[in-house]
Amino acid sequence: MRIAMIGTGYVGLVSGACLSEFGHDVVCIDKDAGKVQTLKDGGIPIFEPGLEDVVAVNAKAGRLSFSTDLKSAVAGAQAVFIAVGTPSRRGDGHADLSYVFAAAEEIAEALTGYAVVVTKSTVPVGTSRQVEDIIRKKRPDAQFDMASNPEFLREGSALEDFRRPDRVVVGCDTERAREVMREVYRPLFLNETPILFTSRETSELIKYAANAFLATKITFINEMADICEKVGGNVQDVARGIGLDGRIGKKFLNAGPGYGGSCFPKDTLALVQTAQELGAPTRIIEAVVKVNDERKLAMAKKVEAAFGGVKGKTIAVLGLTFKPNTDDMRDAPSLVIVPYLQKAGANIRAFDPEGHKEARKLLNIELCKDTYDALDGADGVVILTEWNEFRALDFARVKTALKTPLMVDLRNIYRPAQMAEQGFRYISVGRT
Repeated sequence: MRIAMIGTGYVGLVSGACLSEFGHDVVCIDKDAGKVQTLKDGGIPIFEPGLEDVVAVNAKAGRLSFSTDLKSAVAGAQAVFIAVGTPSRRGDGHADLSYVFAAAEEIAEALTGYAVVVTKSTVPVGTSRQVEDIIRKKRPDAQFDMASNPEFLREGSALEDFRRPDRVVVGCDTERAREVMREVYRPLFLNETPILFTSRETSELIKYAANAFLATKITFINEMADICEKVGGNVQDVARGIGLDGRIGKKFLNAGPGYGGSCFPKDTLALVQTAQELGAPTRIIEAVVKVNDERKLAMAKKVEAAFGGVKGKTIAVLGLTFKPNTDDMRDAPSLVIVPYLQKAGANIRAFDPEGHKEARKLLNIELCKDTYDALDGADGVVILTEWNEFRALDFARVKTALKTPLMVDLRNIYRPAQMAEQGFRYISVGRT
């Protein structure tokens, strides 16, 4: 099957590479000529474990290619995926659909035969209808069906999520479109992966509902952590205790500095805005958004208090990305916590295994070459991201590097008793 994937960002590149691995002929299109050339040369513009190898293997096999020429890529394609960005619109929190609609205009001009046009980008309910209207208005003669096919990829494990998903959700209105989408995901269909066919509106809402629910779980356990600190409880035991209930589940119950990344912040905001406009406000999600925003500031103040004030002090920060195994810093807690500490008078020395490139654009801090370089001469250390290499620190070396054996662990990597034995003053989240 010939597939056109419009957009070579996180969703488009991972999806295009994995579909080519399924045996399809995939062309990934982007307006950024520099990015396309980088991909043609074997470079990868994002960090995702294993992605470079998948791209290289399938490009060499001739199944995966990259182009700036949308018209040629779409002509003759049986499925055309729109996988462009839908960031939060400044001022109101709505999803910015300008890139989606611009892609629809170009697709309309490029269609040469029957195709299924698929919205892969995360979009508000009703967007696929708007895309269809744009194409039909511009090309009344075009033969196509619309489908909604949201992605459920976790940064850091996206390849595994695509190859072995919990489910594939497809919203479409015709049997012909369903047959095309079954062929797109044929390897998964043969592996008996649940493939849920719904209406387009339902499919679009499933994506937002899933992310909003997961964001709610994170926010809930963070509030339980606050209660634990007041009563002397252990939030990790609370999480285990409720997570063993099959109706709740153990995932997304790790207390910390709040959620960030490319999905949860913008998708919860977009759902809130859409629901308000429809006259069906989502009070729970409104609270989640508010509490999560406040959480990041509260964690900054927690660090400040742990240091007894930070004015004139040097703080080593380990981890800047919103989660490990990615270089993504969008809405990362570090973007609130670090500037707050700097404004309060702290000097920040930071290290992140993959986030330095993005950090240089977003933060004015000293970026160090490795963990121990960041620790050297600091008055204490703060762990903001749970990269694996931070989980097995040489405590003797850490104590030697720091002026004071103080660790603020906002990811609960270590055990309080263990740190006390090592001679550290240790502050974590939801544990005493």
